[in-house]
Amino acid sequence: MILTDQVALVTGAGQGIGKACAIALAEAGAHIVVADINGPAAEETAAAVSRFQKRSLVLPTDVGDLGQIDAMVRRAIEAFGRIDISVNNAGVTRRADIMDLTEQDWDRIHRVNAKGVFFCLQRVAQEMIPRRSGRIINIASIAGKGYAGTSNAAYAASKGAVIALTKTASQQLGRHNINVNAICPGVTRTALSEANLRVRAEQEGVTTDEMERRRASAIPLQRANDPEDIAAMAVFLASPGARNITGQSYNVDGGIIPD
Repeated sequence: MILTDQVALVTGAGQGIGKACAIALAEAGAHIVVADINGPAAEETAAAVSRFQKRSLVLPTDVGDLGQIDAMVRRAIEAFGRIDISVNNAGVTRRADIMDLTEQDWDRIHRVNAKGVFFCLQRVAQEMIPRRSGRIINIASIAGKGYAGTSNAAYAASKGAVIALTKTASQQLGRHNINVNAICPGVTRTALSEANLRVRAEQEGVTTDEMERRRASAIPLQRANDPEDIAAMAVFLASPGARNITGQSYNVDGGIIPD
């Protein structure tokens, strides 16, 4: 219980990596603010959190809307009095070739993946600065480091922005004793990635089982991530053991990107 009675805000917590992070942080002792644009999915995560006798607050939130970000943080502070840990996980994408991407794709992806992460970070930091304490964990991707198998170029650009933001934010918030780090997942079994895998299998005229085999064979450790692999890194970065780590972007990818 290394995070006993800490308060963690997790965006995109209704499924996949966000849900796994919320559950893992609760298992480590934290109370959880469960934020997701899908209210019913957020409720399911909150029910899972309750198994660890931890408090939870469900906040249906679109992180591309600054007014909703502000309301999310205000309600979290009203309920818990503080935010100790913020996991900026909410993200969107679709499988597309660079020549098929549209302005609508770019705006939709960057609205959530880049703009949303920045303004969630900024708004939470406003609450952390007076307390001189906080851990901010941004979920980026190896796509932001040049992974050739990315779902699309706009997504890769958005995740590159998150990596750059993490570095600059760590430098400017460090004097307030706020740690800012990023996690860069590789291939991870989530609803989003599985949908992309089905699209790719259809495009290449193979079965999803064959595409799954190809996907695993391209990973040095021969296995894709489960969301819990990302959540384990999030718990570490939120823990006392990571107190002097900031500005870093850690790959959790089975060895695909060796840096």
